[in-house]
Amino acid sequence: MDAGLDILSVFKENGLFDYEVSEELVGGAAIDAVGKPLPEKTVESCQSSDAILLGAIGGPKWDHCKERPEAGLLALRKQLSLYANIRPIQVSEELVHLSPIKEDRITGTDFVIVRELTGGIYFGESRELNEENALDTCIYTKEEIERIMRAAFELAQTRRKKVTSVDKSNVLATSKLWRQVAIEVSKDYPDVTLEHQLVDSCAMVMITKPKEFDVIVTENMFGDILSDEASVLTGSLGVLASSSLSKTGIHLFEPIHGSAPDIAGQNVANPLSMIYSVSMMLRDSFKQYKLADMVDEAVRQVMKKDIMTKDLGGSYSTTDVTRHIRQELMEIIGG
Repeated sequence: MDAGLDILSVFKENGLFDYEVSEELVGGAAIDAVGKPLPEKTVESCQSSDAILLGAIGGPKWDHCKERPEAGLLALRKQLSLYANIRPIQVSEELVHLSPIKEDRITGTDFVIVRELTGGIYFGESRELNEENALDTCIYTKEEIERIMRAAFELAQTRRKKVTSVDKSNVLATSKLWRQVAIEVSKDYPDVTLEHQLVDSCAMVMITKPKEFDVIVTENMFGDILSDEASVLTGSLGVLASSSLSKTGIHLFEPIHGSAPDIAGQNVANPLSMIYSVSMMLRDSFKQYKLADMVDEAVRQVMKKDIMTKDLGGSYSTTDVTRHIRQELMEIIGG
């Protein structure tokens, strides 16, 4: 978070973008401070902001708490109606050698996963657990599916105009409705090609032919699994950002990596994921496209110089990488 805010501050220092930051607690830190993972003050602050930048929320310290830190994130999604998670997957030339996938298959990979966030089995009622059996309920409404579909099609219109809708319609009733609504919505976007894939097939194609995808749209649990699978294509979780869209227009931006307690406090964590989250925030919430492009270019120049953290094969610290990106950004601004 410090790295992301440091890079953002360059624009304020140079008179290019003015803003105010309000810091609030969520997750483990909130449990320690007030005994619950999502304080009312945090929700109120988020609701009065233009955008939300989220850090990591959990760790083994809170594994046995009455309410886990992750409950704070789920509640925040519900409170703010964060219905769509947008996760870009791009493999840069500088990092292609780190991917576990063969270079000829992975080079040029550039797709986005659009995951429905507030419905499905994670939120369905009833829910039961006893010694003999367990029950989880998966529910989707036509309205929920249509909303996420429109987000995916509108995103595809800005890219290569292809949407892959992922379901399990050969087995699940919710997936049958999912596919039906996808077809209905596609009629409003005649310039975008719609294809359907079963989730197990999609998981295989993502590894064997990742360049086949442009925009993938899917339900909550499938999206959770597929987006984590996709994250390893780049070779490191430390370079991927995400956004969660809200009906209110207050969007949330966050790195996809967790709190990484094994390296906490060592100044070795990769700051790029958070810095890219700042870039997404500038672009999507504040429409500062030029500034976002400047951040992306500064990161690209630093990677070209092999100034990277340990997870990318480098030997630079978190603050070292951040400092070099800041310097590159200053040079870009100075032009």
